[in-house]
Amino acid sequence: MREFDYRRADDVQGAVALLDADPDARYLGGGTNLVDLMKTGVERPARLVDVRQLPLDRIESTGDGGLRIGATVTNSDLAAHPEVRRRYPALTQAVLAGASGQLRNMATVGGNLLQRTRCGYFADVTKPCNKRLPGSGCPAVEGEHHNHAVLGASEHCIAVHPSDMGVALTAFDAVVSYQTADGPSELPLADFYLPVGDTPHRETALPQGALITGVTLPPVPAAAHSRYRKVRERASYAFAIGSLAAALDISNGVVREARLAFGAVASRPWRAHAAERVLNGAPASADYFAAAADAELAAARPLPGNAYKMTLMRNLVVAVLSELAEEAVR
Repeated sequence: MREFDYRRADDVQGAVALLDADPDARYLGGGTNLVDLMKTGVERPARLVDVRQLPLDRIESTGDGGLRIGATVTNSDLAAHPEVRRRYPALTQAVLAGASGQLRNMATVGGNLLQRTRCGYFADVTKPCNKRLPGSGCPAVEGEHHNHAVLGASEHCIAVHPSDMGVALTAFDAVVSYQTADGPSELPLADFYLPVGDTPHRETALPQGALITGVTLPPVPAAAHSRYRKVRERASYAFAIGSLAAALDISNGVVREARLAFGAVASRPWRAHAAERVLNGAPASADYFAAAADAELAAARPLPGNAYKMTLMRNLVVAVLSELAEEAVR
C-alpha cells in the first residue's frame, strides 16, 4: 500500500471541499471495501477523507410515512431499526444476508451503495479489466464467469454488482441524497447506477466529488409484506449467485401491486419491471409467478458458464412469491 494523506472531516461542506481540492482523494466510511482494494492496488487514493464522524447516522420517519436513512448509519443499525423491520422487512433481511456481523458493524449505508464488483479479474491488477483500466478488455467473457451477469451486460464488462442492500432499496424506489460544492441534490436509485455500455469504469451518475448524505425510502404499503432471499454457494459470508427482493399486495387472490428486484444478475441491482407488469392485476398463482420470471429473463444473454442462473432465478421468483401469497391468506 502506498502512502496517502488522511483527513477527518468536521462537517459535510468541509468533506466535500477536501475532496474537491484533490481528484485523487476518496471518502472513507467503514472502509470494508475501499481498504481491501487499496491493499491489492486496485484503488490508489492520494488522500482519504474520513466521513465516519459526520452527523449522518440517524434513521428518521418522513412526513409522508417513509424513512430517511443517514449515509453513515451502519448496516447493523439499519437492520436492527424497528421501523425498518416493520415497514421494509426485505431490507432488514437483505442487510443481514450480507458479509459478517463484524463487517456489518463497520460498513455504512453510503459505502454499501458504492462498493465495487467482486470480479476476480477486476481485483487482480496483473489482469486486464475495462472497469479498472478502460480499453484493456474483459477476460471474463472467455474466462471464469460463473457468477457474472446475464442481464444488462455488454462485451466490455459482464461483472455483477455485489450489494444485497441495494437490491431491496431498488425494489422500494429509494432516492439517494448527496452533496457537492454546488450544494445538495438527489438521484433516484433507478438512475444512480449507469448501464455498462462501453464505459464500465463509470459506475454511478454521481458528480465528481459528490458525498452521499443519505437514502430516502418513500412510503410503500406493499413493502410491509416483503422478503429478500439470497442464494449463495455456502451458508454464510458469501456473495449471492442470485437474489430477489419481492413485495406483494394481494386482495381476494389477485395481485394489486408487485415489486421485484433481482441481485447478482447484472452490473446493478435489477428492477424487474417486465415481471411486475405480468403480475399486477393477475391471479396470485405459481403459473403467473413463473410467467413473470420468464418475461423478465427473456432479455437475458447468459454465457455457457452462467446459464444456470436462468433456472435459478425462475425458481427463486416462484418460490418467494408463492410464500408471500400463502402468508397473505393466513
